[in-house]
Amino acid sequence: MVSVTPIRIAWELHQAGQPIVYIATRVEVHRSTVYRWLKEIRQRGIRDFLNHYRNAKKGRRQRKTHGYIVQRVLSIRREHHDCCGAKIVYWLAKEGIELSRSTVYRILNKYLQLRAKGRRNRRRGPVPQATCPRQVIQMDTVFFGEVYAFTAIDIYTREAQVVLRPDLTAREGAAALQTIMSYFGSCQLIQTDGGSEFEGEFLEALPEYAERHRVARPYRKNEQAYIERFNRTVRHECLGWLRYSINDIPKLQADVDRWLDYYHDVRPSMAFEPMKTPMEFVLAL
Repeated sequence: MVSVTPIRIAWELHQAGQPIVYIATRVEVHRSTVYRWLKEIRQRGIRDFLNHYRNAKKGRRQRKTHGYIVQRVLSIRREHHDCCGAKIVYWLAKEGIELSRSTVYRILNKYLQLRAKGRRNRRRGPVPQATCPRQVIQMDTVFFGEVYAFTAIDIYTREAQVVLRPDLTAREGAAALQTIMSYFGSCQLIQTDGGSEFEGEFLEALPEYAERHRVARPYRKNEQAYIERFNRTVRHECLGWLRYSINDIPKLQADVDRWLDYYHDVRPSMAFEPMKTPMEFVLAL
């Protein structure tokens, strides 16, 4: 039998004018719980709320994830180089399976040892800053249905590049890197997130263009702030939030290249004081 005595006591103490902190201490619950009880009682009345509370506690069922989906989560993790939960959600969606990222991580934590208990993330040093061109280039990817934009930005000059590819793999990442660095030439450091598209063939090709590679810490978007902001600009001013097919890539790439000319030569950037275009800033160096 579900006990509703604490709720009755909380309501009586409230009617007697006692403060919420005192009531929470007496009935041994958090004060937010007391606030929630009182709000419901005002809306329903004490009798209806108690009946609702008793019924709500009966027969609660635990949601269970189908065994097939659990196995697909684990298989995708293995197939895609121990990819993160967000990537697993992406691959599941391709198969018509909808699963939240939190559920994916519950499965991974149950069956795999993602990280030893009490062990911190490995030290990656301070977030790199730039004091000259080609010192730090940040890279990322943006999803457009069957089209993937590999984006890059020099965080000092704000020069940027966008290369559209038909898949999100390390091989496509290496191909995009080659095209991007044909513009930038070389740099001291390329920073990416931990996506599988920035592993394998991408890492094999990277030493040709950069002295060092740094992986930004997961879920710390401030570490990739420059490229994240540029990605929003690409969506807002060029490609939007639509989903495209592979056959659209030639036309889309032409549109992106024209927009990049505008971005570099016409569009002023608030990163500079006074505002100027990236190419005006480069020419003034």
